Amino acid sequence: MDKPVSNLDFRLMSLVLLLRDLRLPRMEILKEVGIKVGFQVLDFGCGPGSYVAAASRLVSQSGKVYALDIHPLAVRSVARMASKKGLPNVETVLSDCHTGLPDRSIDVVLLYDTHHGLSEPDRVLQELHRVLKPDGILSFSDHHLKEPEILARVTESGLFKLEGKGKRTYRFSKANS
Repeated sequence: MDKPVSNLDFRLMSLVLLLRDLRLPRMEILKEVGIKVGFQVLDFGCGPGSYVAAASRLVSQSGKVYALDIHPLAVRSVARMASKKGLPNVETVLSDCHTGLPDRSIDVVLLYDTHHGLSEPDRVLQELHRVLKPDGILSFSDHHLKEPEILARVTESGLFKLEGKGKRTYRFSKANS
């Protein structure tokens, strides 16, 4: 579906994101999502895993974080980080769209700074709709898009409806379960 970035580009992106995370810890953003202990979370387009450790702490040992990315280096980086930090509730998935997860199994999907680069965004939204529980949340942020674009892109398929807007994220629910 989407062409992975080169290894050099991935490493440069990882460095930029690390600097960003020092300025604004990812936990601050995840706090507005409402992730609870025991939740199943999918970080779709996880990159180097900026949100993974924070999400892992929020869901605790009774929950699970699936970190999905198209880039093998991203998946290896997250797996290494999870091992180093002792996060047994993190599982990596190498894929461009299909998650391999059961229907209606995920409480929260994080779709952050990914949507603008998808070559088949409707296919991805269909997959996310499939894996989200009926009361699940799609937490969306993409600094490459303006608010009208975000709302149109996520809701035009009829799969999701806007539930609210936080300081840094949009909260969508399933429009039809």
